[in-house]
Amino acid sequence: MTLPPPVHQRNMRLVGHSDQGGRPDAVQLMLHRGHAFVGHIFSNGFSVVDVRDPRKPQPVAYVPAPPNTWCLHLQTHDDLLLVIHNKNMFAQADMRDEKAYYKGKIAQHATGSQTWSAGMAVYDISQPAHPRQIGFMPVQGSGLHRIWYTGGRWAYASALLDGFTDYILVTIDMADPQKPVLAGKFWLPGMNAAAGEVPNWPLPCGRFGLHHPIVHGDTAYCSWRDACLAIVDVSDRSTPRLISHKVWSPPFGGGTHNALPLPKRGLLVVADETVLDHGEDGIKPIWIMNNEVPGNPIPIATCPPPRDRDYHAVGGHFGPHNIHENRPGSFISEDLIFATYQNAGVRVYDIRDPFRPEEVGACVPANPARMVDPRPKRAAVLHSADVHVDAAGLVYATDFNAGLSIMEYLG
Repeated sequence: MTLPPPVHQRNMRLVGHSDQGGRPDAVQLMLHRGHAFVGHIFSNGFSVVDVRDPRKPQPVAYVPAPPNTWCLHLQTHDDLLLVIHNKNMFAQADMRDEKAYYKGKIAQHATGSQTWSAGMAVYDISQPAHPRQIGFMPVQGSGLHRIWYTGGRWAYASALLDGFTDYILVTIDMADPQKPVLAGKFWLPGMNAAAGEVPNWPLPCGRFGLHHPIVHGDTAYCSWRDACLAIVDVSDRSTPRLISHKVWSPPFGGGTHNALPLPKRGLLVVADETVLDHGEDGIKPIWIMNNEVPGNPIPIATCPPPRDRDYHAVGGHFGPHNIHENRPGSFISEDLIFATYQNAGVRVYDIRDPFRPEEVGACVPANPARMVDPRPKRAAVLHSADVHVDAAGLVYATDFNAGLSIMEYLG
C-alpha cells in the first residue's frame, strides 16, 4: 500500500495508514494486544484495527452502535473495553450546526422519549478481533461522553443525565465488570436544574459541561469546557468534593478538553479545544501551569501554535483538540507533549523548560480522500482528533474523515 504523502513533516515520519475498513472517521483510540480500538463519530460504532505491523494496519472488526447512538469514546485496560453510549448529537437537526452543539444548550437532549442507548457498555477483549459484550450500565439521560479508566475498581466519566443542564462528573464502580454501577455524582453549582439550582455564571456563556476527567491518585483534573478547569477530590467516590475551580473564559475561548497532571514536576498541561472555524471561538492555547500548590495551578506559558504555514487560511478548525494522556502502559513522559492540532496534524512539544515550550516535531497527514462528515458546509481538510503514543514511541492519530495515521517521532 502506498502511503498518502503528508502535507508537512518535521522530525517525524508517517509509518502506516488505514481507512479503518472504509470507515475513516474516528475520535478516541486505545491500544491493546497490538490492536487499535477506534470510536467512530459518524459511522456509528467502533472498529478494531490490527496494528502489530504498523506499516500494514489491517481492519479486523466493526461493532455497530444501537440506532441513533454515539460510541465515539472508549477505554481499554487489561482485557476490558469500556465504550460510551450517548445520543448521536450530530444526527439531531438542531445540533448539525457546530455553534448549536458547542456553544448552545443541550439539556433538552437528555429528556423525552428515548430512541437511543444511554450508558456504558463493557466488552471482553481477550481476543481483540472478537469483542464480546459482557456488561452494560444504563443511565437516564442522553448518556456518557468520555471515560477515564486505568484498571481497578473505579472508572470516571462525563454524563448528561436527566435534570442537569450539561455533562457532570460521575464515578462508576467496576467491582463486577458485568454489572457496573453509577456510584457518585459531582457538578458545579447551578447545574442541577431539577433541584431548583440557578446558574451562577453569566449567560449566554457557551457550554458549562464536563468533557472528561484525568484522575491521579484521589484527584480528578476535570476539563469543564467553557467553565475551564475544576479540580475535584474523589477520595470518597460516592461524594466527590470540589477543591478549586479556575476560569479563563473570557478573555480566552474556553472549550477545555484535557487537563494532564505531570506529578513529578508539579506541572499541569491543559488543552483548550478549538470548536469553530476560522478562529471564531477565540484563542485556544495549550497551557503549561505550575501545579506545585495543590488546587492552585497558575499558567506560566503556552505551547507555540504551528507556524509552518497559514493554517487559518487552510480552512476548518485551526487549534488544539487533544493531547496524549500518559496512560499506564503507554509512552509516559513529563518532558514531551504530543498534541493534535486539527487541520495542522500532530505536534510534539519539548517542555523541559516549562517557561519556554518548543515545537520539536510535526506530521500533517494528507487531507481526507473523501468526506464522511454528513454535516453541511464542512471544509474538506484534516480534523485530527485524538492522539495516543504507545510504549515503543509510535504515535497513533485519528481524524474525523482521514483515517488512522501511524507516525514515528524521530527526536
